[in-house]
Amino acid sequence: MIDARPTTEQDDSPPEQATWLTVGLRYVLPGIVVLGGLVVMAFGSEADLEGGAGIVSAGLAVYAMSWLYRASVDGDRVRDEEDAARDYFDVHGRWPDEVPAAAAAPEVPKRLAHEHVRRRGAL
Repeated sequence: MIDARPTTEQDDSPPEQATWLTVGLRYVLPGIVVLGGLVVMAFGSEADLEGGAGIVSAGLAVYAMSWLYRASVDGDRVRDEEDAARDYFDVHGRWPDEVPAAAAAPEVPKRLAHEHVRRRGAL
């Protein structure tokens, strides 16, 4: 399969660590919005209760959208790994995580092989 992305984007480097900005957008921002909604609900009147619930819902929606985005990006990575494994299978005839047939068969020491033959009565 040919990748249409420019070669500068095709590096095999591991994904970078979450920076303070991504952590802030993923967790801190929704947390602050939910906390703000809870404060409005706790200290407001009955009308503010409904408004606070709306603010809490908005915070949960921000978190849900962040989670959906991360799930979609992770799905692309898994799909790319699967394509690479299938290409490897087409070239080598085995999956990348399989042990080759020659390496899979344990070698029997000659001494044990002779004892087996002697027990069977062939020697």
